Amino acid sequence: MSLPLEGLRVIELGQLIAGPFAAKILGEFGADVIKVEPPETGDPLRTWRMLHDGTSVWWAAHARNKRSITLDLRQPEGQEVVRKLILGADILIENFRPGAMEKWGLGFKELHALNPKLIMLRVSGYGQSGPYRDRPGFGVIGEAMGGLRYLSGEPGRPPVRVGVSIGDTLSGLHGVIGVLMALRNREQLGGVGQEVDVALYESVFNMMESLLPEYSKFGVVREPSGSSLPGIAPSNAYLCQDGKYALIAGNGDSIYKRLMQAIDRADLAQDPRLAGNAGRAEHAETIDAAIGHWTGQHDRETVLAVMNTAGVPAGKSYDAADIAQDPHYQARGMILDATLPDGSVVQVPGIVPKLSATPGQVTRAAPTLGQHTAEILDSLGVDATTQADWKARHIT
Repeated sequence: MSLPLEGLRVIELGQLIAGPFAAKILGEFGADVIKVEPPETGDPLRTWRMLHDGTSVWWAAHARNKRSITLDLRQPEGQEVVRKLILGADILIENFRPGAMEKWGLGFKELHALNPKLIMLRVSGYGQSGPYRDRPGFGVIGEAMGGLRYLSGEPGRPPVRVGVSIGDTLSGLHGVIGVLMALRNREQLGGVGQEVDVALYESVFNMMESLLPEYSKFGVVREPSGSSLPGIAPSNAYLCQDGKYALIAGNGDSIYKRLMQAIDRADLAQDPRLAGNAGRAEHAETIDAAIGHWTGQHDRETVLAVMNTAGVPAGKSYDAADIAQDPHYQARGMILDATLPDGSVVQVPGIVPKLSATPGQVTRAAPTLGQHTAEILDSLGVDATTQADWKARHIT
């Protein structure tokens, strides 16, 4: 089966999350991804969080469908190998601080002159232009500047992080969108590539819904609201009799009426003030109190069963154990087995989005450090003597 991106070659110079996440998605849909890593140490993510035989189990998911070559990009020989790789590449992904690639002679102007069809995805904290471009920026800073951190957590308490590096992965997703649009534009222009400039804070800001329009028009600064969704009701987490929480979203007009009937509050279902969201938002505390009173009399499984029968969106907050055991995750192929270098198996997330005719695939396990260095250098015509010299000098 031919995959959508088969025949495309991606050179990944990025490290950690944002750039490599974009490359992972491209690789899952058929692109040949060559990952360039620093000699000896490799991508720092190899040693992030929990390790198995010295390598993060996260690596099995994050680096699948990639080939690894080690190169010291600070050395002229390493830079020259990148230029050779670019000659046969369609996409280059980098997430260094702006200016680093130019310092190494690998800026877009130089590489575009070598290969006019090249699309260069550049992910950074603040983008390639603007007064903050030279500042260092990680996902946490992008989440803060993008407005997400201010809204996270309970009113009157310090802002909290989501729990994962969402700013990085959102940037990776925006990068993939940009690359696919640039590929389409390249088709229309007869093979001319372009830069795709993705800033972490902008990727987060793009998700912030009505935040800016409401401030612009009404001068309202949206504040943290815990588990509720301000201005949209009812949508909250409700404590059940067994001490667990059920998430219930009854904010559609007809859904709201079904919810009220299900909790034996026909009076609230028929109240004309609550027929539309504006009225419900105004009386959100009354509605939440009614729902909370009812859920407090039942265990969570009963609450969820009643909600499902009534056609009201409801669920629980899944932890890792819930995900691993859930039949729906299994049925949709969202939990896959990956084989680690020692032959043991680890479960990793499946592939999204799901294409009916050309679904993504895992065709290659995450590489060991430099696993494909000789193979790739051979294909570029680098002789064995030179390769041995570079290895001895820690260039590869």
